[in-house]
Amino acid sequence: MTTFAQKTIYQVYPKSFFDTNGDGIGDIPGITAKLDYLQKLGIEMIWINPFYPSPQNDNGYDIADYTAVDPLFGTMDDVSTLIREGKKRNIGIMIDLVLNHTSTEHPWFQKALAGDPFYRDFYFFREGKRDGTPPTNWESKFGGNAWEKLPDSTEYYLHLYDVTQADLNWANPNVRDALYDVVNFWIDKGVEGFRLDVLNVISKPKFLEDDFEGDGRRFYTDGPKIHTYLKELHERTFGEKSIITVGEMSSTDIANCVRYSNPEEKELSMVFHFHHLKVDYPNGEKWRLGEMNLATLKSIFHTWQVAMSEENGWDALFWNNHDQPRALGRFVSDAPEHNYHAATLLAATTHFMRGTPFVYMGEEIGMMNPKFPVINDYVDIETLNHFGILQQQGFSESEVMAIIKERSRDNSRTPMQWDDTENAGFTTGKPWLKVAENANEINVQQALQTKTSIFYFYQKLIALRKDYPVIQNGDYTPALTDEDSIIAYTRSLEDSKLLSIHNFASEKQILTLPSGFSNAKILLSNYQREELNSTIELSPYETLTLLQ
Repeated sequence: MTTFAQKTIYQVYPKSFFDTNGDGIGDIPGITAKLDYLQKLGIEMIWINPFYPSPQNDNGYDIADYTAVDPLFGTMDDVSTLIREGKKRNIGIMIDLVLNHTSTEHPWFQKALAGDPFYRDFYFFREGKRDGTPPTNWESKFGGNAWEKLPDSTEYYLHLYDVTQADLNWANPNVRDALYDVVNFWIDKGVEGFRLDVLNVISKPKFLEDDFEGDGRRFYTDGPKIHTYLKELHERTFGEKSIITVGEMSSTDIANCVRYSNPEEKELSMVFHFHHLKVDYPNGEKWRLGEMNLATLKSIFHTWQVAMSEENGWDALFWNNHDQPRALGRFVSDAPEHNYHAATLLAATTHFMRGTPFVYMGEEIGMMNPKFPVINDYVDIETLNHFGILQQQGFSESEVMAIIKERSRDNSRTPMQWDDTENAGFTTGKPWLKVAENANEINVQQALQTKTSIFYFYQKLIALRKDYPVIQNGDYTPALTDEDSIIAYTRSLEDSKLLSIHNFASEKQILTLPSGFSNAKILLSNYQREELNSTIELSPYETLTLLQ
């Protein structure tokens, strides 16, 4: 059995992957139908975004029942079939759990609203201030205040995310017991992994107070009892089982992430953090347009990789997910003439790092941001909220749309492009979200027929990780740090040494190879390169990995 150092994990946003019943929404049988495709790619684990019963105010992250399947996606039998068919192909299933909050339609919250004292303490209900304003000035991650007033009451409940996502009170042992039961339910079903949403915000301080220095996040990010809770979660659920766990960590730091993912701490297998995806945020503001700062990106990669390597933490390696616009066109050019080289450059940059690579559906064929021109094309709640918020801040509608086209989460949620038929082969019905206009040129069918496609480059990357221990477990050292347009590093394990070089410029770059690499083996390049000299010319968006 491969370890998580050898695996590459593929993320499926089920709503947009493949629809088998013509209702315009991807489903669980649709994932099962495409297992052979994922096996061909070399995938050994699939992370599936939430498929539980939900009002779908936040695309399933507002869970109304943790131990059932939303009819939108299929049945529990469909999930069992997926798990069984996955095992036949050596593909494990990782599910997405949201343990910080439930939907306000969850029975726990409904019982709390009805006055049941047992369930009242499952959430954060607080009296407003004397003037009737919310208990604190904390802000929701989705905009506005983080407290919602109950109808005909002076009380509020806490929601760090959408108003329909009420935060759970982890200080209450009954809450923790209930959530551990959920995790064990899915382990018993045969699930082999868990991606745990916004996990590092579950621990709130005992006393909730105004934040006069920010939006409240400093009080609950990597909160006071977070490591205690995660150790208990580990002990009571996945423990010594062969379960892979990855925690999504919001606004976190290296020291905490090392603790979360160091196996000696017995908390999690690995962590998602997002510092590298904020290098195009002007002054840290997502909803503003800015250019990617490569020097900052390089510094973040090197700092995190070195620290995690030295302290035995473990990173989840990724550029794309359902909460981010696609990296192609964001960090590199999405011009058609650069599509192959830019996409494969991004892939190789992270796949040769220390950690477990995650591939987001469509990334392996070069899917791009659709940049829909009008607000009616968007359905994401965060996007729709900021359409109003940004105009209130003084931006014109055209300025707001320019921002949304670059920043909306819907950019990555468009249906998977399978072929050049109607709706890109995703559905025979009306898709829940528009298909990107370039689906006729960029699709799976086309990629599989072209031996030099992005797909086959990803296939090579995934196979190399399985074959080379130095990629799996080698130490990480920054290299060629004076080259402004280059991200490069070495990986070292015993007698093996690898040098991975990535040219983020759309122009050629000339550089001198470090000592000992001019006669090295070319492990992988996205150009036809037959030989090496001590001085080499890198083509635009060239990636080159050498093995001594």
